[in-house]
Amino acid sequence: MTRPLIVGLTGSIGMGKSTVAAMFEAAGVPVFDADAEVRALQGPGGELVPAIEQAFPGSTDADGVSREKLGALVFGNPAELARLEALVHPAVAARREAFLIEQAGAPLVVFDIPLLFEKGGAGMVDSVVVVSAPPQAQRQRVLARPGMTEEKFAHILELQTPDSEKRARADHVIDTGSTLAQTEDAVRGLIAELRGKHPDGAAS
Repeated sequence: MTRPLIVGLTGSIGMGKSTVAAMFEAAGVPVFDADAEVRALQGPGGELVPAIEQAFPGSTDADGVSREKLGALVFGNPAELARLEALVHPAVAARREAFLIEQAGAPLVVFDIPLLFEKGGAGMVDSVVVVSAPPQAQRQRVLARPGMTEEKFAHILELQTPDSEKRARADHVIDTGSTLAQTEDAVRGLIAELRGKHPDGAAS
């Protein structure tokens, strides 16, 4: 029996991972977006909202989980963050399994997981693709985001596996330091290469 070849797509903040994920999708590759699933689970009517309110009273409102209120409770507090992750991770894993069942006939799927290395998820994918860019491009992109500060950026980088290590551990690297057209060419080339190696998905 075969299943889709699972590609783990990751990259540090500001490297262009979301752009590359969209390019995979535009090329017809199904993409599971872990962050989007978390937002859905925590948004208005999301299935995790009651459990998060119970664990962190006052962290939700009519729009679901308040990122600001919840962030104030868990940011910089490893124990509280672990409590939150114990609620979120199993729910996301269940969504991921459902996605795989839905896409059973696809030769190739992408798991878009920002913290693939940090959370030990590299073992659940067949091939790891790291999105990377020169440090100055990353810095420029991140500091242009609303509400981003030097301090926040530094703290996020501390929590993430260094880009150089991600590149070293990757099976493939997509460089977004060039033009969008060049990045798109690289993505299309990689899709062709992966499909060529595994025309019928992976054995399960």
